Amino acid sequence: MSTTTVAPLTTEDAELLVATARRAAEEAGVTVSVTVLDAGGHLLAFRRDDRAVLISGETSTRKAYTALQLDAATADLVDAVQPGGLFHTLPTALDRPLLFIAGGLPLHRDGRLIGAIGVGGGAPDQDHGFATAAVRALV
Repeated sequence: MSTTTVAPLTTEDAELLVATARRAAEEAGVTVSVTVLDAGGHLLAFRRDDRAVLISGETSTRKAYTALQLDAATADLVDAVQPGGLFHTLPTALDRPLLFIAGGLPLHRDGRLIGAIGVGGGAPDQDHGFATAAVRALV
């Protein structure tokens, strides 16, 4: 039996993700918080700007956690939690409540889930764009 080893998300990777998302947000004139989690849900990198809304730090963390737990972009999950949606009755009594607002993305390497990024502070579509820019920089 053979096993495939996939390089984990490193601190350097996480710092690149944070810096790229932050730079994209600054270019758009937006102040954001950014959270990067490894595959086990452990915090690898976090940045909250003092000019950001205080709750943006918790928002970015919950977006990353949601993307990691469901291995999906949070932007793709919004309709699923509406009445009649796939996750409408999904319990939120997990370690950390899930957050179904755009800005959370799972991170993959060689087809395997290695972590997640969450961006909070801008409009949902902006946060999604900043997270996407960061993921592109990682590849």
